[in-house]
Amino acid sequence: MSYLILGFVTGISLIFAIGAQNIFVIEQGLKKQYIFLVCFICSISDLILIFLGIFLFEYFKIYFTQNIELIFNILLFIFIIYFIYSKIRSLYNNSELRLENNKLSLKSIIIKTLGFTYLNPHVYSDTVFFLGNFSKNFLISQKYFFGTGAFIASFLFFFSLGYLAKFFSNYLVNSKAWNIINFFIIIFMTILSSYVFLDIIDLI
Repeated sequence: MSYLILGFVTGISLIFAIGAQNIFVIEQGLKKQYIFLVCFICSISDLILIFLGIFLFEYFKIYFTQNIELIFNILLFIFIIYFIYSKIRSLYNNSELRLENNKLSLKSIIIKTLGFTYLNPHVYSDTVFFLGNFSKNFLISQKYFFGTGAFIASFLFFFSLGYLAKFFSNYLVNSKAWNIINFFIIIFMTILSSYVFLDIIDLI
């Protein structure tokens, strides 16, 4: 039981850092669009990566080279730039303000959620490498408890984030509020993209 708690505390401390994935979850909560699906994909993805890291850490440590990290960073940078572009475009045509008429397709939501999850190298550094390295000397039973605790933290975090955003969306019903939200999303994503770009430069 102590390893379950240890996994939970470790997992929640890693996931609390606000990143592109968390911003996307918040946005979908505010829009009340596919909240359960987005949170489910994010938490199940963490479950997969957590246990891959815990049980296959040594394998991934060998094959996740600097060149592989560079490729992931480049793909993430392109993905974020396109996301920023779509947000800027929406500000000019006010398409995102008509929420009922602008519901994204299921396919689009799945692709975006998977993109923000699996194209981010920091997802692998946190789940696969940090948790894997941290638990590499644990017994098999301890690894299961540790990984389960980390997954519970991820599950509670994403679903709380998404549905709390949905709750607060009830107070954001006018176009001015949505323009402000989109503006801050653009600013945050632009800052985030600059950090990713610097990571790319360091890896070249």
